[in-house]
Amino acid sequence: MAHNHSHNHAHDHSSDAGKNISIAFFLNTFFVVVELVGGVMTNSIAILSDAMHDFGDSLSLATAWYLQKKSKKGRDSFYSYGYKRFSLLGSIFLSGVLSVSSVFVIIEAVKRLLLPQPVNASGMLWMALFGILINGAAALRVKRGSSLNERAVYLHIMEDVLGWIGVLIVGVAMLFVDYPALDSLLSIGISIWVLINVFRNLKRVFFILLQGVPQNIPIEALKEKILHIPGVIAVHDMHIWSLDGEYHVMTLHVVADLDKRSEMRNRIISVAKEYQITHTTVDFEAIGEECNSNCDSNYGSDFA
Repeated sequence: MAHNHSHNHAHDHSSDAGKNISIAFFLNTFFVVVELVGGVMTNSIAILSDAMHDFGDSLSLATAWYLQKKSKKGRDSFYSYGYKRFSLLGSIFLSGVLSVSSVFVIIEAVKRLLLPQPVNASGMLWMALFGILINGAAALRVKRGSSLNERAVYLHIMEDVLGWIGVLIVGVAMLFVDYPALDSLLSIGISIWVLINVFRNLKRVFFILLQGVPQNIPIEALKEKILHIPGVIAVHDMHIWSLDGEYHVMTLHVVADLDKRSEMRNRIISVAKEYQITHTTVDFEAIGEECNSNCDSNYGSDFA
């Protein structure tokens, strides 16, 4: 079936992303409520910690959904590069929410390890089965998507499925052994795992905000390719950064035989496209008039 609509895929894809994310959001939010009730009734802190985690996911789905729309806005007089970076703000906001809630859960769980409380194991089992079903459905819905946003959402939901499989295992174990500490240990595990992911995500976001060269772009190889274009004599003052991890920007100065300018520009832009660089600005200079602007000459010579 996918094949029939592949030709009009281009224009309906972004609305699909929004739709997939919104469906996942409603499933998730409905589920957070179920979890809070279930966690309180079964007295399971693992379920409550998963509810915190899911609440974070709901927030992230909402921001992802909102920013998916927002980031499609083109450029205007306020943001000359458009709104793509807004999705990074969502990431930072969420990472904050998840960090606080995870630390809170760890403190609670440690208190419980010191003073164990009885947990309703069969209630945990039913909750876990329900959790695996709902989250599984949401995951399948988003798995079809290809945008970076949807991929992130898919990972989030898969985490939830794994969390529930953990609750299921602990629930089964506690039917046989009365050992409430298992519940607290599981919740500490879930929280630490959430914190590790938050840290990874923030590292990626700050790398983009600090204008790092995208990891998938071998700057030397790209430079070599440009130098091999006929008419190009030297390349310097080359800068590459990313708007949001998906759309990259490059500016460079090219010393060249100016007669072949437009052909060279097209070749450079098409080389850049191979590396997902969607926005390239080329400044041509004739031999002998190199860099009258404030080029970073050290960078130029390292890379020339």
